[in-house]
Amino acid sequence: MGTKLCVAFFLVFNICECRQYRYDYKFVTEVDGWIKLHQVPATWDEARLRCQLEGAILCSPNTINLVEVMKLTMKNTRAEISGVFTGTHAKFSKGDFHSVDGVPLDKMPVQWMPMEPDNEKNNESCIVMVRNGTIADINCDEVFPYICYRKRSEKVILTECGTVDTGYLLNSKTGSCYKFHLDKRNWTRAFMTCAAEGGHLAIINSKKEADLLKNLCEMQAPGSIQFNTIFMGFHDWGERGVWTTIHGQTLQEAGYDVFETGQPDSAFPGEYCGSMFTSSTLNDVWCDKSFSFICEKTVESLLDFNDYD
Repeated sequence: MGTKLCVAFFLVFNICECRQYRYDYKFVTEVDGWIKLHQVPATWDEARLRCQLEGAILCSPNTINLVEVMKLTMKNTRAEISGVFTGTHAKFSKGDFHSVDGVPLDKMPVQWMPMEPDNEKNNESCIVMVRNGTIADINCDEVFPYICYRKRSEKVILTECGTVDTGYLLNSKTGSCYKFHLDKRNWTRAFMTCAAEGGHLAIINSKKEADLLKNLCEMQAPGSIQFNTIFMGFHDWGERGVWTTIHGQTLQEAGYDVFETGQPDSAFPGEYCGSMFTSSTLNDVWCDKSFSFICEKTVESLLDFNDYD
């Protein structure tokens, strides 16, 4: 009971403060927003998408303050050596560089590195920034660390699910928050989306939870076969026929292993990812096909109580 009261107080407190966003982002007064360095290198498209899924944007050196904060964020990390992808690109029109939030490159307080830009092989439409604040054009399919940025606004208010994402709804019966994604993605992208939002692909732990998710599906797409298959948080992990949740439990250990009659059937060329029919029975499905999916998170998954001791 004490933990629940603490979470409730924390959420109310932050509605007033509006400075808490998520534990993995740091509020920086100089840019009036939140910053996060992703140290695992990614392609530009992957970096842009990850920032977007986290509710932020791929950071660009739009202002002097952002340039300095980006340089400071890189300090004493791998990014200080390699540089970072910025959100500045010319993917829509060769040579027309703009940030993902629409600022043209020639309005940014940055300088090119010597001999840059060179548009090597006519295939460099993304921009990296190095530790001294200079920039170079680069192939967007190369991999670099990157920084996500979210500017503060009056709309940044934590919900009862401990997130600014109003798509998550708290269920009092399970104590978890759920979000139904109508946008279809393959299983890997669905996993990435849930992780970026501070949750995970939903795992059914009881018949009660199965019925809850069934009702959630019915509310989203009543009577529509379009959403009959929903990605869930289980997989065979390469051990064909051994179904395990993404948290390492067997379905039996997790508390729910009710497959649809005739399933799993590993239809050609092989179905190795987990899903649920809207009837709440389980099914194996092709990992590379795109389906809707449900994310699940705890109330506290994005909160950082250490900042408020």
